[in-house]
Amino acid sequence: MTYNFDPDRWLDNELAAVEFAFKAGRIDASDLERRKDSLMDRYDEMVARLDGTYRILHE
Repeated sequence: MTYNFDPDRWLDNELAAVEFAFKAGRIDASDLERRKDSLMDRYDEMVARLDGTYRILHE
């Protein structure tokens, strides 16, 4: 099984969705910042879990 999760792409997609909701008027500026902070926390947690789960072998 191949697992190709890209946390950077995930973050970009999630931030774009939050920005879209803000520009569409569905959330206000304070909610935008709160959601961005939450996404950054989740991103940091994901990266920490992924760190060390693979090795690049140099020959």
